[in-house]
Amino acid sequence: MAKSLYETLEVSENASESEIKKAYRKLARKYHPDICKEADCEEKFKEINAAYEILSDKEKKEQYDMYGDSMFGGQNFHDFSRSQGGNVDLDEILRQMFSGGGGFGGFSGGGRQSYSSGGFGGFGGAGGFHQEPNLDIEAKVTIPFNVAILGGTHSVSVNGERFDIKIPAGVKTGEKLRVRGKGHAQNGRSGDLLLKITVAPSPDYEREGDDLVKTIDVPLYAALFGDKIAVQTLEKEIKLKIPQNTKNGQRFRVKEMGAMNRKTKQRGDLYLKANIINPKVEDLDNDLVELMKEKLPKTI
Repeated sequence: MAKSLYETLEVSENASESEIKKAYRKLARKYHPDICKEADCEEKFKEINAAYEILSDKEKKEQYDMYGDSMFGGQNFHDFSRSQGGNVDLDEILRQMFSGGGGFGGFSGGGRQSYSSGGFGGFGGAGGFHQEPNLDIEAKVTIPFNVAILGGTHSVSVNGERFDIKIPAGVKTGEKLRVRGKGHAQNGRSGDLLLKITVAPSPDYEREGDDLVKTIDVPLYAALFGDKIAVQTLEKEIKLKIPQNTKNGQRFRVKEMGAMNRKTKQRGDLYLKANIINPKVEDLDNDLVELMKEKLPKTI
């Protein structure tokens, strides 16, 4: 049974959770539209993100491993993605398919309407007992990492209607948001939309509680002798002072630039992890190379 989502992430069908995540981060960085300027990079980036959303979700992965590419009408994922056109929300299509919209169980159209028992108009006529139907809709939504950290708005589509929802800063995967009045409507009443949040992974940041960790490239000169380097954060560009003798993997703390704690209303910190970049020997001046060979210690 063909399973081309694994091919999209360039991993085997037996890949572990960590291997899938590692492959995603590598490809997301490679094909990010801010980095890759080739014509098909944006579409490739969308496919990578969509494939990871399924393979990183235990329930969706089990469903896909059972049915494979038959969920895409027998097409491989690349052809299925391109057949949807460039202006559609690929993530939304897959969310509906893997929630039942593709005919593989669950409920269709992004919502579920359920009715409580006992709704038969009463016992013996007058004074009877009747329970109103539950008009709430439950759905899942994946939001970008930066929106989860900083807050903002995100567009969702439910029951054929597209609208923006407000995302509070600091929201985490697994939390639920209630959107008033966006459920089913009946007899002048409207239910609510209950959204279960999944935060999309970032190719640049890891979240550790309320703290964020980002690996930054540090030139060898700055690591040896100290310097200031520019670092782009989620909010703005900052200047980071690198002390001399900085070691690879050393962390620098930037206070209160992490995620918001929704209970305490306090922000965590941002930790910048040094990745020291060594120049290629062939790019160095020959005299400098000879001097380094002569003067640098050969043992520690």
